[in-house]
Amino acid sequence: MEQLIGQLVGGAVGGAASGKLVKGSDMGGVLNAVVGAVGGVGGGQLLGGLLGGVTGDAAGGMDIGALAGNLVGGGIAGVVVQAVVGIVVKKLRG
Repeated sequence: MEQLIGQLVGGAVGGAASGKLVKGSDMGGVLNAVVGAVGGVGGGQLLGGLLGGVTGDAAGGMDIGALAGNLVGGGIAGVVVQAVVGIVVKKLRG
């Protein structure tokens, strides 16, 4: 569960930042965050599957390294997805 929350938060923060930093991709604060969160979860799940699914449940506690990895991975995926979706939406709107 901590994995999903870390990916959601990282993606939302990454998406919100990307909307402000990438020219031509801003869709508004809330929509940037939502698209980033979706991208963060999708990218985090994909990355987890490729790397073998590190869970962070070692010894029944929370692994700070795994949580940080989920935040960063979700943030990067959120930036990429938000930028791509934002640019495509802006091009379609004209």
